[in-house]
Amino acid sequence: MTVTTTSGAASDVAAVRLPRRLRPVWLLALLGVLVVVMVLSLTIGSRSVSIDDVLAALGGATDGFDRASAAKRIPRTLLAVAAGAALAVAGAVMQGVTRNPLADPGILGVTTGASLAVVTGLAFFGLSAATSIVWVAIVGAAATALFVYTVGSLGRGGATPLKLALAGAATSAALASFITAVALPRGDISANIRSWQIGGVGGGTFSSLGQVLPFLAVGLVVCLLSAKALNSLALGDELAAGLGERVAVVRGLSALGAVVLCGAATAVTGPIGFVGLVVPHACRLLTGVDHRWLLPFSAVGGAVLLTAADVVGRVVARPAEIDVGIVTALIGAPFFIWIVRRAKLRAL
Repeated sequence: MTVTTTSGAASDVAAVRLPRRLRPVWLLALLGVLVVVMVLSLTIGSRSVSIDDVLAALGGATDGFDRASAAKRIPRTLLAVAAGAALAVAGAVMQGVTRNPLADPGILGVTTGASLAVVTGLAFFGLSAATSIVWVAIVGAAATALFVYTVGSLGRGGATPLKLALAGAATSAALASFITAVALPRGDISANIRSWQIGGVGGGTFSSLGQVLPFLAVGLVVCLLSAKALNSLALGDELAAGLGERVAVVRGLSALGAVVLCGAATAVTGPIGFVGLVVPHACRLLTGVDHRWLLPFSAVGGAVLLTAADVVGRVVARPAEIDVGIVTALIGAPFFIWIVRRAKLRAL
């Protein structure tokens, strides 16, 4: 193995690159970990069930309390996998597009913007169809991403990591206040909104999965197709243009794919933070900065993290549950502080 140091937006974390021939092996190993975590998610909770009950529930048998419990956990687990993969890939792409190691859908305020759009739609426009909610969330996420990037680009030096992080934090705080202002007078929806705002996968159903999966698939395909161009962007706009990349088009399409992913995921899970920050940085330790490998690793790693966080939330507070958004915040906040401190030390 060779040790390299990523720089700029890619990461300030030293990356231990795997030899290319071993990357597929490690990706398969990570998929194996995902399968194990999914099995744990299906069998562990306020009430543990057996593999036989899970298999029976998969076959459509829901007679008996154990099989009924297993049947409810199947869409919940699948939603955790899909949302975790979407948020992690969105974070990796945002870091590549902005060349900002602190970029994350939550830190940049994108998920909060999606939340505000959904809450506004529910409160004032009577949104009820799942597809409409997803579309509104994507529009809100896109508008917020554009606003934060514009504000962060003002002044000398353009969109620096610090300015983007500050613009995202300020925007997120302001939008969160607007969400509270919209929800408080509406007693008919405020309780559901407060629960949804924490971020969780407990409400996952096959119906909600069916509504959101096409959006996640489109966003994922766009991001994966942008992987090679993101490698060029990491070298700087001028050099990327010299290599034949249409920088504005690449940046726009990549950002669109990331916005679709985090907007659609937020529509069904609520705002879940730090998955898009923690997972890409962890995966770079194995893959380096090559987005052609980073994005697949991030997708699987994000699915593992969110599913495992959901299992932890069910176990530590039995028979109650801790929403997955709280668990990821407990993991991600110290990680964020560590990245900021490391970046400061490198700047000295």
